[in-house]
Amino acid sequence: MTDDPKGDDPKGDDPKGDHPEDDGPNWRPQTLAAQAMGWTDETTGAIIPPIHPATTYLRDADNAYRRGRMYARADNPTYDHASDLLTALEEGADTLLFASGMAAATAVFLALDPGDHVVVPKVMYWALRAWLHDSARRWGLDVEGVASDDLAGLAAAMRPGQTKLVWLETPANPLWTVSDIAAAAQLAHAAGAHLAVDSTVATPVFTRPLSLGADLVMHSATKYLNGHSDVVAGTLTTARQDALWGRIRQVLVQQGGILGAFEAWLLQRGMRSLFVRVEAAAASALALAHRLAAHPRVAQVLYPGLPDFAGHQLAARQMRGGFGGMLSIRVKGGEAAAVATAAKVRLWKRATSLGGVESLIEHRASVEGAGSPVPVDLLRLSVGLEALEDLYADLDQALRAAG
Repeated sequence: MTDDPKGDDPKGDDPKGDHPEDDGPNWRPQTLAAQAMGWTDETTGAIIPPIHPATTYLRDADNAYRRGRMYARADNPTYDHASDLLTALEEGADTLLFASGMAAATAVFLALDPGDHVVVPKVMYWALRAWLHDSARRWGLDVEGVASDDLAGLAAAMRPGQTKLVWLETPANPLWTVSDIAAAAQLAHAAGAHLAVDSTVATPVFTRPLSLGADLVMHSATKYLNGHSDVVAGTLTTARQDALWGRIRQVLVQQGGILGAFEAWLLQRGMRSLFVRVEAAAASALALAHRLAAHPRVAQVLYPGLPDFAGHQLAARQMRGGFGGMLSIRVKGGEAAAVATAAKVRLWKRATSLGGVESLIEHRASVEGAGSPVPVDLLRLSVGLEALEDLYADLDQALRAAG
């Protein structure tokens, strides 16, 4: 089995359909997203990309695959619409789709060799943190956690010739710590390492890590990219198709963590409204952050868009046009008051995940369990597309009732 099953003949698979001349070099990103790269079907004139459920493809008479497809574990035409669009939005060279965000993230680490040194944030997505401190170490990786917003600490962690990967998550869930991608890229590259960035929360609407010097950008596409809470998916986009990217592709193909055809279709469908959804959620999140900062039952609001947030100035430089739809609040009265607040909401949904059209609230310390670095008085808020006044009114009554 080849690692690159695509052949030389892309017939029928051009994501731009019957208008290849309209390759959109001057189209703005939101236009590329809304029109799915301008795709139309050459035969029928359909403007919606199709689903290809086939698991296998016809060989030529001489056993070759000149149509460019061999087997769905390695490739499927339905993947192209989402991967090509995300590659364009992230200004990258290639994108791979995975069955989940965890599958995408772990593929990067599994593409390394036992004994390689990797630097990761101390506070990050809890499931990946748990995997790194358990499975990755059993795999043989030397995992070192740092405060990724501390450049001096990050520099001190570098081991030239030994450090192979630096992983950032920015803004980092659920404290929304902002890390300097450009500076981290310089430190990583000076040590001979790649820089990978989990940009799930920022999305390509607000941050494009590859343009800041990162080598890889990862998304839990379950969240904002899909945006409708009906797909579990992950993505990786690379700045260049180098040896590490080849090994990551090999992990995907050989371990089979692929996305289903229907899920890939739903992902590209969701991405068509990415900009309007993310921009609307970020506008509401900013307004809520300001109002909640003055609430008598709120001890602190964590949101990069607030001027007094520790990473605000960096976020203002690095995040273009907005600060995202995620914020956290620390509730006066401690853990009991925080849990009671979440219990008393009527509109916000008590549920795990983020980035959907519906607003979610969660007591993260309870979810993450023993060993979580999350303060016990913290509630994580994923702002959706409901009316701002309704969202605030529901939080206000819940906070007051819990107090």
